Parts: sequence; structure tokens; C-alpha cells
Amino acid sequence: MTDFEKRLQRAIERGQQIRKQRAEAEARRALTEQELRTRHSDLRLQLTDYIEQCLKKLQDHLPGFTVESVFSERGWGSAVSHDELQWRRGESPQQRFSRLELVVRPFSEYYVLDLLGKATVRDKELFNRSFYQPLAEADLAAFKETIDRWIVEFAEAYTARS
Repeated sequence: MTDFEKRLQRAIERGQQIRKQRAEAEARRALTEQELRTRHSDLRLQLTDYIEQCLKKLQDHLPGFTVESVFSERGWGSAVSHDELQWRRGESPQQRFSRLELVVRPFSEYYVLDLLGKATVRDKELFNRSFYQPLAEADLAAFKETIDRWIVEFAEAYTARS
């Protein structure tokens, strides 16, 4: 083997060693699926508690709303709703429905924490949104800010249409 071939062989071996070290470091950083499930569950519990607290505060400020827990195939969370009858002279009564539902979707193969928000004000859809982040990078503060923003937007739209 010539000197060039020896240097070439050593360079290839060094490159393979670097690649192996990078792969091992990446594997250590990557969360296992069970760790992701546990993280999703922990974040979901914190967010559902926060959603419930915020919606109860909304109920305190807007009398007539009812808070309910939501547990379905779509996710876990809470909702506030309000049914009202409008009476106008010479017309039959009209029923108006308002609802805000915030749920954290179940764990999925996409490994994301996903918040769903649906709002209806007086029978008109206000929004139907989703906010998500990869589970490994999920920022609880960003989710709480989003929840706050959606609730405030709903409250403003509801009171503006009263």
C-alpha cells in the first residue's frame, strides 16, 4: 500500500468514527416513544387544568355561561357555552348559541402537542384553529399564551355582539 492509500484509509476510518459518534449523540438526544407519551400526558394535564381555570374566570365575567369538561376522541379540555332566547315584538323567539371549546388532542404518531380551539358566537363561527409544536420542543408558556389570546378574542367578540 502506498503512502497515499494509507492516508486515504485513515481519513475514511476517521470519517466513519465521526459519523458513528454523531449518530450516538443524536440517539441520546432523541426521546423514546414512551418518553414522548409521558411528556404528552404531563403537558396535557397541565394545559387542561389551565384551560379549565381560564374558562371559569370567563364564566365569572360573563354570567350565564356554563363550564363543562370535554373528554372525547378529539381530546381533553373544557368548554363554555351559553344559550339565550331573543324575544322581539311580533316575531317568534329566536334561540342563539355561543360556545368556546379548547381541547388538547390525543397523542399521535406525529409526536406533536396539539391544541384545538373552536368558537361560535351567536350561531356564527368565530374561529376553528389549531396550535401545535413538536413534543420534544413543546413550550408550555406558548400554549398558555395561545389559550389566553383565544379566550380574550372570544370574550371580545361575544360582548361586541350583545
